Amino acid sequence: MLIGYMRPNADDIQCHIQYQILTSLNCDHLFTEEHSSPKKRVVLKKMMSELQPGDTIIVSKLFSLADSTRHLADLLHQISDKQAYLLSVGEGIDTRNSTGYSFHDSVNHLLSFQRDVISENTKKGLYEAKQNGITAGRPRKPDENVKRAISMYESKKYSLAQIKEETGISKTTLYRYLES
Repeated sequence: MLIGYMRPNADDIQCHIQYQILTSLNCDHLFTEEHSSPKKRVVLKKMMSELQPGDTIIVSKLFSLADSTRHLADLLHQISDKQAYLLSVGEGIDTRNSTGYSFHDSVNHLLSFQRDVISENTKKGLYEAKQNGITAGRPRKPDENVKRAISMYESKKYSLAQIKEETGISKTTLYRYLES
């Protein structure tokens, strides 16, 4: 079965362009999302739950289907698990033709690459900050507040809530200082 999926976007608010593309491909069934929001994609969930082996989901562009690379990878995994296929007209992607390297594998490699780039940039930024004398993480509490919190705690006259209110030192921070 050929299943068309449409979702409003800035260039096609009423889905007219997507409708023309999908009907020209003789889709057996069309699913249309009510809104463009990535949240509460009820129609997409319904379509995915009804997907049968051998079905092909057709979209005018990948963006109509997924909101991020991670979302696309998850959907491709679900489609593959159901032994179904994806055809994206705009990008010329057709997972029915498995010649060589699959699109699903390509997306997974892109995800891995994206994760590595983010990780490397984060490490580089932390290293550069350290070289400039900037310490990473949350700023330390002023020593006088810590000393006051410890003495209040040791006097056993104050509750942890009172100590936090007076000094701004949380229970976790106070216990960390008490252990050291």
